[in-house]
Amino acid sequence: MHMDKALWTAAAVGAVLMTPLPATEAAAAPTTLVVATNGNDTAPGTLAQPLRTVQRAVDLAKPGDTISVRAGTYALTDNITVTTSGTASQPITLGAYQGERVVIDGEQLAASHTPVGGSIPRAERGAIHQEASYWRISDLEIVNGPYGVYCDGCNGNVFARLKTHDNYESGFQLQGASSDNQILNLDSWANRDPRKNGESADGLAVKEGSGTGNVVRGARLWNNVDDGLDLWKFTSPVLIENTIAYGNGFNRWNFPDFAGDGNGFKLGGGSPAPAVAHTLRNSAAFKNAAHGATDNGNTGALVLSRDSTWANGGTGFDADVAGGTARLTANLSVADTKAAAVGSATVSSGNSWNLGGTWDTSSVLSTDPAAITGPRAADGSLPSAPSFLVPRNGVA
Repeated sequence: MHMDKALWTAAAVGAVLMTPLPATEAAAAPTTLVVATNGNDTAPGTLAQPLRTVQRAVDLAKPGDTISVRAGTYALTDNITVTTSGTASQPITLGAYQGERVVIDGEQLAASHTPVGGSIPRAERGAIHQEASYWRISDLEIVNGPYGVYCDGCNGNVFARLKTHDNYESGFQLQGASSDNQILNLDSWANRDPRKNGESADGLAVKEGSGTGNVVRGARLWNNVDDGLDLWKFTSPVLIENTIAYGNGFNRWNFPDFAGDGNGFKLGGGSPAPAVAHTLRNSAAFKNAAHGATDNGNTGALVLSRDSTWANGGTGFDADVAGGTARLTANLSVADTKAAAVGSATVSSGNSWNLGGTWDTSSVLSTDPAAITGPRAADGSLPSAPSFLVPRNGVA
């Protein structure tokens, strides 16, 4: 599928995410804890007497509880650390109160200003640092952190409608033994890493770990210093769909020894690269510094279907690693430096480069990204872009 209305329609998740589940007979009744910038951490956490910090609410929360954060900027002096898990039947919910704008700001964190060549201690990674399962986190804006969200050893979580931008490492990173997480309708942009001169700050990274059932859906990943999406050394299949990656890998920060890669979708890699059957479908990559989508050395049975690339500095679809077993079906490359590079074991059928002819900007209805990069729908789903990268002849 290309950039038609059906492609950019994502399931509404808001009402589900913010609805507490019923308590069991063995558990205490769920509690709603309210946080506000004018609150007090000795308060009971009610709407009339809110808590002051998100961390205090996180520390008090038990399975089934909801943390509801009022509007404002919460300037951190220590990162928000989440170590208590909910349960499959009673997840813990953290989100903005009734659609108010909540900004979590990590500018004052020491790890946000790690010097060139330095490393960030594991416990200090992330404005939100999570080592817990069965949370539903939504509608927060996370900025200026040493990573935006950093989740290690996390299972059964739902992250929805988050905005992670201008962080000092990847906007969102999931790693370690982490399974069955859903990352839905994420906007992640302008993340950079001065300490590495652009080598590793991605919009979204699912890397250095394993775990089945992880899904990325409806994300927009743009203008990040390294890659839009990076699956480096993640050894279990990840499903990515209805996702856009653009403008990644350019040195907007004037780093002296620039090291950003600039792929839209980096679908694996490592030394040696594990063979993993990631799936990328109904997605788009455009105007990235390097490839639209690349196997990055992954010899696994990648599945790329109904994706579109346009005007990338490298190859639209790079799947030419020796021994690679990728399957590319009904994909479209428009005006990339090179449409596709496929290996001898790659199955390639029904793609624009298989159909012949010239696939330039005149071959599609529109290359104006204004619609797809504009405001999201009220439910957080991607905006409709019925003409963007849709072939004029209806083929592909």
